[in-house]
Amino acid sequence: MVAINTTHVTPQNARVAGALGAEDSSVRLQAALAVGSQADPVFLETLVERCAVEPDFFVRDMLSWALTRLSPEVTLPRIRRELDSERPQARSQALHTLSKIGDRSTWAWITRDMLRDADDEVARTAWRVAVALVPEDEENELADELVRQLGRGDRSVQLSLSRALVDLGDVTRPALEKAAEDPDPAVAAHARATELLRQNPQTGFDAAVEEARRVVALGPERAAAASAAPADAEPAQTTGTTGTTGTAETTGAVRDAETSEAPHC
Repeated sequence: MVAINTTHVTPQNARVAGALGAEDSSVRLQAALAVGSQADPVFLETLVERCAVEPDFFVRDMLSWALTRLSPEVTLPRIRRELDSERPQARSQALHTLSKIGDRSTWAWITRDMLRDADDEVARTAWRVAVALVPEDEENELADELVRQLGRGDRSVQLSLSRALVDLGDVTRPALEKAAEDPDPAVAAHARATELLRQNPQTGFDAAVEEARRVVALGPERAAAASAAPADAEPAQTTGTTGTTGTAETTGAVRDAETSEAPHC
């Protein structure tokens, strides 16, 4: 637990600030709400320091909200310093707070190093903030940069990147089409899945990934031919003990079951 900075605050404010470090997360949440409601810049340092160590997601979000209640002229210079912190959570939460403030002049603070940060949470937040703040004339360059991260991480990381690319819009199409031909099947599948989502945002992420993997494995032509094959073709009949189905029928049923049970996000 970090020490709470209570310099130049009244005894009452000191108690509120001290509650930000309480063991009970509900107490910390109420304290963050109280600090935000007061919107007193004396709490700036306390809020920023607490963002870097707060373990509870909802409390962290309330801390960021409290920071947005302060004047940007006061908050933004301190947030910018936090972007260079050695603590990943400090960097991630500073980026999150920037997204809440929404000042487009801070776009220049989102560096390539942040978009490529080794910490997944920092990178995921940077992708989201970059898409929100990027000027129109730099969208293509951002799309190219984000596409370089395709295939990275687990499902949650890849979903975050796909969402960022979809939110960026049509400018991502050329970069995604190029990445879909990447020799790395993980990159190619992620690119194809993201393009499917861009074309139809209602498609579930897991379903899009499964379809993309199938296309990468079979090739576009064979995958298209397989999709065009009639699903209700008459299976070859076999003879045998009553109750035994034919091999072709069983295989088709398993394939259909696997397709129908593909998970959706």
